[in-house]
Amino acid sequence: MPNQNPLFIPGPTNIPDRLRHAMNVQTQDHRAPDFVKTFAPVLEKTKTVFATRDGQIITFPASGTGGWEACITNTLSPGDTVLVARYGMFSHRWIDMCQRHGLDVQIIECPWGSGAPADKFEEALKADTDHKIKAVLVTHNETATGVKSDIAAVRGAMDAASHPAMLFVDCVSSLGSMEFQFDNWGVDIAVSGSQKGFMLATGMAILCVSPKALAAIETATLPRTFFDFRDMMKANASGGFPYTPPLNLIYGMAEALK
Repeated sequence: MPNQNPLFIPGPTNIPDRLRHAMNVQTQDHRAPDFVKTFAPVLEKTKTVFATRDGQIITFPASGTGGWEACITNTLSPGDTVLVARYGMFSHRWIDMCQRHGLDVQIIECPWGSGAPADKFEEALKADTDHKIKAVLVTHNETATGVKSDIAAVRGAMDAASHPAMLFVDCVSSLGSMEFQFDNWGVDIAVSGSQKGFMLATGMAILCVSPKALAAIETATLPRTFFDFRDMMKANASGGFPYTPPLNLIYGMAEALK
């Protein structure tokens, strides 16, 4: 990487020249067959990075923050309760987003520099005998502190409480950089982005969605238009996008996945 400007921050990461060159493509017709041949394999190969067989890959032209908005608006309704621990800037921001969308946010306050408290999640879920909590939100790698949380332990806590809540995970700075097991950890939606482990420019939110979370779309009433899973999945089924795709990032993604 001869032309790198070293960034000693959690991301955006440096972009290898090989991937910069892959993104350096002229404008193309994204309705043409050659784009379909590039895009469809990208969706399929991305499943390997999440370690999933049945998860649905959905991407949007956005950063990870846009991915989180897509996550909650497609699965939840105003007034729904979500459980989340605050232990860094990004978990704090997800709390703020949920509150702005009119969700009832049950917060477990933790010292910054700690990870997700599986034991406290279990306690809160066992206390929720009416199953009002619809989702548990966890930041896998809290970029502000560098602390990784044990997602398998959080799933274990949910199972121990016999609670039906969905598990949403922010893996923006962890996917492709450390172990992530979507299926084995029982994750329902994982949100990542192009600018970290995939080593690309910022601008693509990358989500993996379980069948359980897809089913929640039918009852969710939070408004969404640009971030509607259904519109994106319908267009993706034929190899396209419901609107103009981030073409350069998709070509870069195809190369990164190699």
